[in-house]
Amino acid sequence: MAYSSRQSILPASRHSTFGTTSNASSNTALQQRITQKRAELDNLKQLRDLSGNLAAQMSELEKKLSTLRDGAESVACVLQNWEGVLSVIGMASTKAATTLVPKDDVPGKPENGLPLTLVRIPVEDKSQEDEEERQTR
Repeated sequence: MAYSSRQSILPASRHSTFGTTSNASSNTALQQRITQKRAELDNLKQLRDLSGNLAAQMSELEKKLSTLRDGAESVACVLQNWEGVLSVIGMASTKAATTLVPKDDVPGKPENGLPLTLVRIPVEDKSQEDEEERQTR
């Protein structure tokens, strides 16, 4: 009786030509996979670093926007106050115009009947005035 040869389910020996070709192709496939994974790891590290930088920049932007918001609220408050100041000046100027002596009696008075000066504002600094007073004494 002649038996035909069958393939074994055991790993091929190193001396087999089929086994050597299989090991070489699996080694190159494994090397390619390792290379791909290393490239992927490098990309992930770069992504992590860039994400950290982006998070730091966003944190700085948050602080600056908070400062900007506070400044805008202050400006809004000042502008609301100016509305009141301007309305008071308007009322004072109309009141002063009605209580003034008739414009025919005052020479050099403007045509619209408003006073020339509503508010007196010192031009010189207070410290300069104090020094001048000391020097004159």
